[in-house]
Amino acid sequence: MTMTLEEIRAIPKVLLHDHLDGGLRPATIVELAAEVGYGGLPTTDVDDLTRWFRSGADQRDLVRYLETFEHTVAVMQTPEALTRVAAECAHDLAADGIVYAEVRFAPELHVAQGLSLDEVVGAVLEGFRQGGAAAGTDVRALLTAMRTAARSLEIAELAVRHRDDGVVGFDIAGAEAGSPPTDHLEAFQYVQRQNFHITIHAGEAFGLPSIWEALQRCGADRLGHGVRIVDDIEVEADGAARLGRLSAYVRDRRIPLEMCPSSNVQTGAATSIADHPIGLLRQLQFRVTVNTDNRLMSGVSLSSELLTVAEAFGYGWRDIEWLTLNAMKSAFAHFDERLHLINGVIKPAFAARARPQPSL
Repeated sequence: MTMTLEEIRAIPKVLLHDHLDGGLRPATIVELAAEVGYGGLPTTDVDDLTRWFRSGADQRDLVRYLETFEHTVAVMQTPEALTRVAAECAHDLAADGIVYAEVRFAPELHVAQGLSLDEVVGAVLEGFRQGGAAAGTDVRALLTAMRTAARSLEIAELAVRHRDDGVVGFDIAGAEAGSPPTDHLEAFQYVQRQNFHITIHAGEAFGLPSIWEALQRCGADRLGHGVRIVDDIEVEADGAARLGRLSAYVRDRRIPLEMCPSSNVQTGAATSIADHPIGLLRQLQFRVTVNTDNRLMSGVSLSSELLTVAEAFGYGWRDIEWLTLNAMKSAFAHFDERLHLINGVIKPAFAARARPQPSL
């Protein structure tokens, strides 16, 4: 069944893995750089800057991919800038048909001009509230600690402190190799003791040991990316798949995989969209979800990612609905909130989409 980008955009969608500093509008970067006196941009031409970010990300290397964030973070150091970026994020997600999103950011990266961590979080949450209310979407925050730094317990405590203000979970991110999640075990144990939520970037640039540690030692509820779980799946010549102990555990426990196909290709975690593990994992009924990761750097929206995946694997509307429901079931919102969106918004919209349209 063919579908268009406009048709996918009109369907209610759910986004679980999106970085605030990876989704700025290029024009906003240029304007904020002028306001704060940041002269490090490679160009102040909006079109050229857009192309620069996208070409800079397409290096097949996670570390080089992350270098592009130097410029977005540089202009996100004041309350006004943070609130503006967050509000625009909510507007852009709503324009793409997203009804619920969890957007992550690392507060420790936004204190270079003297803001406290609480001030950073407050400014971002205010932007989500303003933009979400105006645009008609629900945007929550995930607080990320940098896995190569030593502030994870502080960020975990910050996340819990703001759990009633719009923060729904704790994450770690950054260059994965050489920085295992167990380096931050104290932070994860604190979050668990507080009955709060954990998602961990794992299995993107590093393999099964990172996934195992994230799940079995750090208590991850979801895996950010998790593409390397396929290393524990053997596909026979006849197409039959044999799961190892870890991959079987992930599937049996319905552990959500926050997959970001275009980003995974750009960082070298997958060789191409056609070869992306999401095809096999969806076939094997893992709880996979489709996400954007960094909309600016990858030049994507959630609608475009879903269309890309649909075209690569021959998916129809039932597949798109399945992926959307996976995401909503896996969100860190409370159960009644998830149920309301599933039964009151998402399922009715897909049911209406499936009904034959009357001829004119």
